[in-house]
Amino acid sequence: MASDCYVAICNPLLYKVTMSRQLCKELVAGVYAVGMVDSMIHTCCTFRLSFCSSNIVNHFFCDVLPLLALSCSETRINEIVLFAFMCYITVSSFVTVLLSYAYIISAILQILSVEGQRKAFSTCTFHLTSVVLSFCTLFFTYLRPTSSYSMDRDKVTSVFYTLVIPMLTPSSTA
Repeated sequence: MASDCYVAICNPLLYKVTMSRQLCKELVAGVYAVGMVDSMIHTCCTFRLSFCSSNIVNHFFCDVLPLLALSCSETRINEIVLFAFMCYITVSSFVTVLLSYAYIISAILQILSVEGQRKAFSTCTFHLTSVVLSFCTLFFTYLRPTSSYSMDRDKVTSVFYTLVIPMLTPSSTA
């Protein structure tokens, strides 16, 4: 969405050429590929764990951290892998979005009319707000020490980033 917003504001006349159907397919395929590799690695790491007590996941959905909390075996490797991949995925995504918005803001500031600047800023305000909220909740959930893990707090956070934030993000209908 940040790329789409960037092209729409910075190169509006070339939007159809730049954001071609092929590029959109490639962007979606890239996101799916990264997600599949990430989930495969976490799944393989989870298969090596032992679960000797309850098999009920006390969470909104079956996430990695609640599974690690249920395990009776050593989870340090899983925690390191989770932290490393979440750092890579979240930080690289966040930097990409920040760079896109830096270009967007510099392009908006070059618009001469105040009305034009206002319209351009209002176009991406909701997206930027939902992106900031999403990244904040993801950083809070996955990039913190496991000693501060709380199942109840994480249930609320997961509902927030899986339901509330997507409802805030405007969908583009063509």
